[in-house]
Amino acid sequence: MSLIKAMLDTNIVSALMRNPGSGKVYDRLLAYGTERVCISIITSAEIQFGFAKRPSPRLEETLRYLLSSVEILPFDMPADFSYGQIRAQLEQQGSVIGPNDLFLAAHALALDLTLVTDNIREFSRVPNLRVENWLD
Repeated sequence: MSLIKAMLDTNIVSALMRNPGSGKVYDRLLAYGTERVCISIITSAEIQFGFAKRPSPRLEETLRYLLSSVEILPFDMPADFSYGQIRAQLEQQGSVIGPNDLFLAAHALALDLTLVTDNIREFSRVPNLRVENWLD
């Protein structure tokens, strides 16, 4: 059985990169345990896009270290099914969320993980998704 219990959203990973070795997110990560967190390949892709737009050698080194410290999970089954169900339900309710956020929500929900994000308002629209904000 996997020890992983939480998936970090892009804004949480960004906070870790901006304040390596300090800050609220870092303190929560240490208390939680790096072996218990992961990131989605979706988050990794969003961060890679950010570096392609605005390269930063200092942050890139921090990113490489961070990515080597946590497991990066591929988006595959059953996340695809979860995505379809969530998207259909949110569209029917008229409360859609951003496309990458939808992928992240589906990924976390399919794997029964808590999504750690600074965007509680957006993700709270997704039924049954557990969310936490480590920046509070």
